[in-house]
Amino acid sequence: QVHGIVRRSSSFNTGRIEHLYKNPQAHIEGNMKLHYGDLTDSTCLVKIINEVKPSEIYNLGAQSHVKISFDLAEYTADVDGVGTLRLLDAIKTCGLINSVKFYQASTSELFGKVQEIPQKETTPFYPRSPYGAAKLYAYWIVVNFREAYNLFAVNGILFNHESPRRGANFVTRKISRSVAKIHLGQLDCFSLGNLDAKRDWGHAKDYVEAMWLMLQTDEPEDFVIATGEVHSVREFVEKSFKHIGKTIVWEGKNENEVGRCKETGKIHVTVNHKYYRPTEVDFLQGDCTKARQKLNWKPRVTFDELVKEMVDADIELMRNNPNA
Repeated sequence: QVHGIVRRSSSFNTGRIEHLYKNPQAHIEGNMKLHYGDLTDSTCLVKIINEVKPSEIYNLGAQSHVKISFDLAEYTADVDGVGTLRLLDAIKTCGLINSVKFYQASTSELFGKVQEIPQKETTPFYPRSPYGAAKLYAYWIVVNFREAYNLFAVNGILFNHESPRRGANFVTRKISRSVAKIHLGQLDCFSLGNLDAKRDWGHAKDYVEAMWLMLQTDEPEDFVIATGEVHSVREFVEKSFKHIGKTIVWEGKNENEVGRCKETGKIHVTVNHKYYRPTEVDFLQGDCTKARQKLNWKPRVTFDELVKEMVDADIELMRNNPNA
């Protein structure tokens, strides 16, 4: 049985998990049960945890958009930082310290202005956003509960993990959606921020397996989960267009740079400074040696396969629903 917390909204916000309902059309639950709740409301967390008495808790809830965290700094701190404390306190209040295993979705954004390459479990943290700073508090409060109360609690320091389910305002999904729309003649051009930001991109399904494996060990430990490969936003754009038979040629510099289609001469990509962060994270590359050795985990989906899957999924989506 899987229980989840869903925030109340005036419109349905369960689009990514519709297929998990016993009856998706009627939203009838089977082995998945959803509870209304919020990480800013400690009372509801205590109530839900006390009712469900779970054996494993995965805290994947967050205001997770790094750029938006600069605009919603206090909210991000409340949900991503104090929200984690509320969950841990709820476990303690419900007397489940000795029976629950707790997974905290930590992040490569903790490394921010990187202090060594590649980044591993012992690399010093240097967050560069309200999101990273909030997640840093969450990381250390998990460590504190583990050491203070002997709670089985772990931090999964996951590097960027993508899939067709990724939110539309994240850069990878923005690229795959836009390329799909251009392929179908629904769009001519789209704008991005820093084309030269480099990330260690993996597939979400590989990384979720790693989350689960962390809670199946005998002793709670924190793990870096990554592919060890680095690719730029620019490269993600090029590979996405290549998949639909277009070659992107870059012209100009900085904010005046554009990506032009070699075959047609049309400009498909422009740069807009509004998508830049006030403090940028230029380079992230993870070292998952510990996870390979202790969890016997390794990434299976390659970067090229990830890009292809995302573009194909969005072509199918946009073909059936151009306004999606």
